[in-house]
Amino acid sequence: MISSVRGQVLSVELDHAVVEVGGGVGLAVHAVPTTLATLRRGEQARLATSLVVREDSLTLYGFIDAAARELFVLLQTVSGVGPRLALAMLAVLEPDTLRTALAQGNLAVLTRVPGIGRKGAERLVVELRDRVGVLAPAASGSATGSGGAVRTQVTEALIGLGFAARQAELAVDAVLAEADSEPADTSEVLRSVLTRLGRNR
Repeated sequence: MISSVRGQVLSVELDHAVVEVGGGVGLAVHAVPTTLATLRRGEQARLATSLVVREDSLTLYGFIDAAARELFVLLQTVSGVGPRLALAMLAVLEPDTLRTALAQGNLAVLTRVPGIGRKGAERLVVELRDRVGVLAPAASGSATGSGGAVRTQVTEALIGLGFAARQAELAVDAVLAEADSEPADTSEVLRSVLTRLGRNR
C-alpha cells in the first residue's frame, strides 16, 4: 500500500493533483476540494494516501493527514460504500463533523451527502458508531465560523486552485448571498462555488 506521497506538485485540477515523486514519475492523486486547495503548483507537498486496487484500475486518494485517510478507509467497510462515496462524504463534511455525526447518530447531517439516504445513513451509524470514537459536539467548531471567516477561507482556497482573486470573490459573495442562513461548513460553500464557476481550464 502506498501510504503517503511527497514531491513537487505538477498540476492541480478539480478532483485530483499530479505529484512528481521522483524519477520523472507523476502520480495522479484524487482528493477533496479543500485538500486540493492547500496545494500549489511548483511547490513541495506531502499527502497521506490510500491506494484502491480494482481489476481494471489502480486509484490513489490523498488526504491532509493520516486521520482523514483512516476515516476514508473505515467508511468503505460499510456495505454499499465505495471509494467514490467515501470521498464524497469527506468532501461535503469535515472529518470531525462526520465522526461526530456517526458517533451521535445524526442522520440529518449524514443525509446531506449526495447518494446517502436515510437507510444508508442508518447503516453507517449502526456499523460505525462504536468505531469512530465519541467526539464532543464542539469538535466540528473549527469548520464553522462567521460568514466573513468562511468567505475568506473559501476565497483563499479558490485562489490556490488557480482562480483570479476578483473572480473568486464575486463567486463566493454570490453563493453566500443565496444562502438561507449563516454558512456552517467551509467545504460546502467551496463545493457550491466550484459548481457555479465550473472549470475554465
